[in-house]
Amino acid sequence: MPYDSPVGLAVVTGASSGIGTEYAATLARRGWDLVLVARRADRLDALAGRLREETGAAVEPMVADLARSSDLARVAERVAADDVALLVNNAGINGYGPFTEVDPALLAKVIDVNVVAPTVLTRAALPGMVARGRGAVVNVASLLAFAGALPPAPLPHRAVYGGTKGYMVTFTRTLAAELAATPVRVQVVCPGLTATEFHLGTGEAPVTGEARVHDEGGMPPADVVAASLAALESREVVCVPGLSDPGPLARLADEELAVRDGSGAALAPRYRTPERSRE
Repeated sequence: MPYDSPVGLAVVTGASSGIGTEYAATLARRGWDLVLVARRADRLDALAGRLREETGAAVEPMVADLARSSDLARVAERVAADDVALLVNNAGINGYGPFTEVDPALLAKVIDVNVVAPTVLTRAALPGMVARGRGAVVNVASLLAFAGALPPAPLPHRAVYGGTKGYMVTFTRTLAAELAATPVRVQVVCPGLTATEFHLGTGEAPVTGEARVHDEGGMPPADVVAASLAALESREVVCVPGLSDPGPLARLADEELAVRDGSGAALAPRYRTPERSRE
């Protein structure tokens, strides 16, 4: 299934800024029709109008807050339709801050948007894709999924956010193995710092005003999307746009197999107390 030619309709969540906007623009230029999902109606309408004019794509805006169950159900119903050939689960919020200080309601929203929503939407999309013998799901995670043991500063306080992105990596890799015998592709893309407005708020409410870039800068969103779509074409399950040598990902898989050796029935010697050692 080529991703550089029109093959149907793509649904992109979190489309009103940053990486989501770039997925929408890139796919439209390549001939895809679009459903664009985000909270900000003004930005969605402006983007849809621009893409229609510039590319001739059919663009359907869907204003939705994926933390709300009613909005999520409405988007899931659209994603399950027969015309959907690509789902990009890009919507995400960060909820950054020391874990003991962040509002619990915000942390719950991070989980709803970053974990529950992409899981529900992927579940809605895949049965039809498998039945039709074509389709793909792209989940946007983060390199912070691999940063669990690193302290904050210069990295953010990210216990819940990093945990949600770790979920997306494991979810996608495991799902890819489950779908290996089908033509359907799944990918998780893990960008590092990206030049978007993501760090301008915690995600409790949308960033207001014109689209802009946080002061930290980072990789251009266009490069993240270019890497993701190239990796999708070559069937890479884990895409790290800035990683020149894929060797660490292969070694990670090997080390995971070694860790799985701990699934035996015998207790590891290092955990044996003197009493247990005499048994």
